[in-house]
Amino acid sequence: MSQDLLAQKNKAILHILGPTDSHRAFQDSLERESYILSHVAQLMEQGHLMAKAERVGFHTDTLQVAFHAGMQYHWVELKQGGLPAEVLLKSGFDDRMFNGKVVSYNKVLSLLERIIQASEGQGYPFAEVGLDSLALNGNLLSAGLTYESGPFIAFDTIKITGSSKTDPLFLSKLLQIPPGTPFSQRKIDQSISRVRNLPYLKITEEPSLSFQNSEATFYLPIDDRSINMLDGIIGFLPNELEQNKILVTGQFDLALYNVGGKGRNYALNWQRLSQHSQNLEVSAVEPLILGSNLDVMAQFSFLKQDTSFLNRNFRVDLGYRVSPALYLTFFNSRQAGGLLDVSRFQQAEVLPEAADFRFNNYGVHLDNNRLDDVFFPRRGHFASFEVGVGNKRLLENTALPERLYEDVDMESLQYFIKFNLEKHFYFRPNVGLWTGLRAGLVESNNLLLNDLYRVGGLRSIRGFNENFFFANKFAYLNVEPRFYFDTYSYFMIFADIGRLDNSVGGVHTDWPRAGGAGINLDTGGGMFRFMYALGRSATQPFAFNYSKIHFGYTGRF
Repeated sequence: MSQDLLAQKNKAILHILGPTDSHRAFQDSLERESYILSHVAQLMEQGHLMAKAERVGFHTDTLQVAFHAGMQYHWVELKQGGLPAEVLLKSGFDDRMFNGKVVSYNKVLSLLERIIQASEGQGYPFAEVGLDSLALNGNLLSAGLTYESGPFIAFDTIKITGSSKTDPLFLSKLLQIPPGTPFSQRKIDQSISRVRNLPYLKITEEPSLSFQNSEATFYLPIDDRSINMLDGIIGFLPNELEQNKILVTGQFDLALYNVGGKGRNYALNWQRLSQHSQNLEVSAVEPLILGSNLDVMAQFSFLKQDTSFLNRNFRVDLGYRVSPALYLTFFNSRQAGGLLDVSRFQQAEVLPEAADFRFNNYGVHLDNNRLDDVFFPRRGHFASFEVGVGNKRLLENTALPERLYEDVDMESLQYFIKFNLEKHFYFRPNVGLWTGLRAGLVESNNLLLNDLYRVGGLRSIRGFNENFFFANKFAYLNVEPRFYFDTYSYFMIFADIGRLDNSVGGVHTDWPRAGGAGINLDTGGGMFRFMYALGRSATQPFAFNYSKIHFGYTGRF
């Protein structure tokens, strides 16, 4: 394309003079100037330290430039100078990276920045580093590093400037900046991320630092969040199975966070929706046990499924904060299942789908939390992965005929895998999108009905009763556009779709799907949620008389 045609389509032309002249077209002169500067910087990065751009002439919209690379410089040597051994190691300095190599400004700058960062991590935030004893012989350059550590700085106690009642010493240990340890700017940066991932605290403004008497004081403006939860409902209904008696149904939820200002969390959930079915979950978290960086969590769950079976599970977790976003847990779980109402199996020819068992397993759980707000996120993602394996042992029920246990493998290896991914999008101040993907698998040579996952309800596939499905393999996707009309209040529409397999019951693959709408309303003292959902599966038609209404109010204090 000729220079005239280029000028017609663009506002700025660069004519590069040299052995082979060339033209480049730009939208404006600012973009053209940026290209000239970047090209000179590229030449300097290649060792041409005296590179320059000579402006030869200017005609209408065309600028004539000649680039002069000049001599290419090489290092003879770069001496380490007086760098402390620890700083030298953490900065990754190696003279072989420089000696005999082309002089690169960016490599030198990167080295100096790493030395400063290493010093900041060793308690010397005011360290200074530079080049000294520069010597040039032709195109050969030699120099030495000069280093001044400055005063040693140690952490003082964290000062909480907000209204939070959290214990400052506990917070220092949790954020891994206990008093007396060397100052580290990296730990300060990480601690801010750690606080943002704590559901019971919120940062009200930018944290700050002050230095005095060789000590660094970290001022943390945090308030306690009102996320403690107390919620319950109780119902008294006529007992259809026993005359002149009352059936008590209901649900009770209690969650307490940061008890005593030391990060202790407790939770209890009880639910009874029919006469013969109920479940109970109790959990407790004790952080930083015995002054270490390890957390201990204990959980007990109890499930009674009508007159079919009774499950109990006791689990202990040992958790460690790998980074502000990553949390690693090792766990041991002891599960026990018991068969109920065995009288109906007296004439059975095969072992029932549910049976008595003991399952002792070990596993690992990993959380990756990169949400902008762990309590009410609008951007970011959260992912978790869990895998466990152990030995399952069937117990012979003396109320069942012995023949049912013939040719049955009483001991087997059993494993399970669970995965969860949530992603939040925030397009405009009043439009967002939440998506979730969950999957699970449990496998064994001797799977039982009371081994299987329970899926369905408000927290999984909406439009079905709670724990409606049994599955040894499941995966489901939730898509929920949200239309905000307040900070924590929004309207929603949603669609859920899943795939479920139940190898125990011989059920063919089911593809449940659901859709609906609802509202999440922040009332100041709690959260009110209402959802209307329609679901369809192999066992439930898509009909209005099967629609589900999920609603509730959660009080927070």
